[in-house]
Amino acid sequence: MAAVADDGFRVLDEEALVEYIKATPALRAQLGEQLDGLTIKEVGDGNLNFVFIVIGSAGSLVIKQAIPYVRCIGASWPMTKERAYFEALALKEHGRLCPNNVPEVYHFDRAMSLIGMRYLKPPHIILRKGLISGIEYPLLAQHMSEYMARTLFFTSLLYHSTSEHRQAVAEFCGNVELCRLTEQVVFSDPYKIAQYNHWTSPYLDHDAEALRTDDTLKIEVADLKSMFCERAQALIHGDLHTGSVMVTSDSTQVIDPEFAFYGPMGFDIGAYLGNLILAFFSQDGHANKDNDREEHKRWILRMIEETWNLFHQKFVSLWNENIDGHGEAYLADIYNTPELRLLVQKKYMTDLFHDSLGFGAAKMIRRIVGIAHVEDFESIVDESKRASCERRALDCAKTLLKERRRFETICEIISVVQDFSAH
Repeated sequence: MAAVADDGFRVLDEEALVEYIKATPALRAQLGEQLDGLTIKEVGDGNLNFVFIVIGSAGSLVIKQAIPYVRCIGASWPMTKERAYFEALALKEHGRLCPNNVPEVYHFDRAMSLIGMRYLKPPHIILRKGLISGIEYPLLAQHMSEYMARTLFFTSLLYHSTSEHRQAVAEFCGNVELCRLTEQVVFSDPYKIAQYNHWTSPYLDHDAEALRTDDTLKIEVADLKSMFCERAQALIHGDLHTGSVMVTSDSTQVIDPEFAFYGPMGFDIGAYLGNLILAFFSQDGHANKDNDREEHKRWILRMIEETWNLFHQKFVSLWNENIDGHGEAYLADIYNTPELRLLVQKKYMTDLFHDSLGFGAAKMIRRIVGIAHVEDFESIVDESKRASCERRALDCAKTLLKERRRFETICEIISVVQDFSAH
């Protein structure tokens, strides 16, 4: 049994976890009170937490425990374990708004920074791994657009009164450490010499240096950082990449919202679409004589296009359905003609599109030259081939970030991606 801290916290190993489950009615109930012969497997391959899959003869669950440092670095990088509180809060709120696409929370223990939740059984796999393997998911765009439209709309001022909104913002302001981590690794480190930055060297040495001397890019990134820090637009997941989504052919589940806070909607949309674009650029590195990956590349582009278009459509529909609600962003007695409402919606969605492009591009850049890279590229063994894929993605991201305001439609973005892919 690990040492118990003053606040009651202790890091659980498999043996201690069994004792913990036995002492916790909500978890016992999920296992049908059958606690003999539990199989427990630690699967936390992420950068931060321990994750245990618990399977018994009459049920299963997942236990996630936050520890007080960054797991992939060690105790030299302390990290608040309070992040588990915000993750549990976000899972419950997003789960309430979009129950089909968020795993249910069974139990939360704040002192232990521990969440017990639904185990997403096989064949669920991490979306990123599916994309690397060349698997297509027919309902992916439908499900992800639904998740983003519902979670973002219903936590924004289009639906909330300002007093409700401020209260919710205040609650999530406590997740300051994880916000600061994002500020550092997304908006600061890639643009300077930083301890944990790395890239496919020597191939990308010049590309990394070019980022650090690109003044136009730095000015645009400052804008995005300001928005990230200042704009409490909706309750965002905060880390919505393809590693935070688990999928089968008919199920899509969004997990790991420990970075959740009230921030700019475009950060979630951009993170997701930006990671799909990274998956697209990585495909050439996974191609071989039996599979050129061209068909899969076309499918990924279709996912990007459909996800945005469906999101746009669903978000505006929710807005129209709730036009006479208590949302205080656009009061019904001021924005009281269909023409004016249409103008307001067009401007709002255009701004959101541009925000999403900027944030998505920033997320792409940090995954190539920052601390945490993506398996899409890292699993390409041939370094020169990997660097070639990464360079095209990086050049595409820089263009999207700097020129985002000139684009009107997602089709234009697909064209830009294809152009860089052909370079």
